[in-house]
Amino acid sequence: MTETRLRTWTHAFGYGLAALFTAALALQNLRYGFYQLFYLALAMTALLVAGLVYTWLCRRQQLSAPGHLVILAGLNSGLVAAVLTMDAPGISHWAMPLLSLNLLILPLRHGLMLSAMLLVPVLAVTWLSASIDTALMTTAGLMALLAVTALYIWHYDHMAQSAQDLAITDPATGAHNARFLDETLQKEISRAIATGHPLSVVSLNIDHADEIRDLHGKAGLQTLLRDVTGTLFEIIRAGDSLYSINGSEFFLILPFTPEEGVRVIAERIRRTLSEHDWAQVGKISVSLGCTTRGNGDTSTHSLRDRAVTAMLEARKRGADSAWFSPGEPVKA
Repeated sequence: MTETRLRTWTHAFGYGLAALFTAALALQNLRYGFYQLFYLALAMTALLVAGLVYTWLCRRQQLSAPGHLVILAGLNSGLVAAVLTMDAPGISHWAMPLLSLNLLILPLRHGLMLSAMLLVPVLAVTWLSASIDTALMTTAGLMALLAVTALYIWHYDHMAQSAQDLAITDPATGAHNARFLDETLQKEISRAIATGHPLSVVSLNIDHADEIRDLHGKAGLQTLLRDVTGTLFEIIRAGDSLYSINGSEFFLILPFTPEEGVRVIAERIRRTLSEHDWAQVGKISVSLGCTTRGNGDTSTHSLRDRAVTAMLEARKRGADSAWFSPGEPVKA
């Protein structure tokens, strides 16, 4: 199940359960003649049903659906207004499902802010109007619910981020993997087309990788790759991205980098890697192929193929070298 589908089902379940709860409250207050509370619960139920419908309508964009904040802000504001204007015992307990919904549906920071705006007036009225024992129990219950729900949501977000990082990261080197390369490169190409800024890429291959594996074993090569990755992260700039592909090859995406810039960066990488004394392996050499986006480069394949071709040309001309392959100039 995808992240979007999981959030759709979670949001729908939360809205639906809360709607059933408030509908039951509405019927109970109608039965006992508490008409103000009946209308309040009825209005909250209508908003919750609207949230359920909105969840279904935006089921393909749950990760970026702004309507949830509007709906939940309306629910929280209505309850705060009722707490401040109605003298209704037990209304503070109505905050419990809203606290859970705030944190379940909204991003954690927004959910905590909205929950704080709800809790402050609710607890203030509770301490002013109820006995100390009742106020203590209500405060403890609401704060415990808030803490447990927030901790669970934080843990889920942390696990989801960890899973996402694993999905786009090469475990052997720590760089991004080939699966994430095409997605990022296509986004950068689209942005470069829209804004007109230059975009360059570099294909890097460690020379004689098979011989290094034969001499130092697979563990020795993996150690070298991790060390090279760390060095490359120190060389590239903020905004550049690094990818590990095909074992001993790397690929760099350099936004806002013209031909002159990528030539300088490629030479800096070549010199840094070749002059370094690597643990277990000693000196190494690399071949680099670089290119800059041209008018015809509207997809990832042309840029990647041209960079790889340039890298092969650099290797053909001798180890420890860089080669630039120009694309068709971008017209202003």
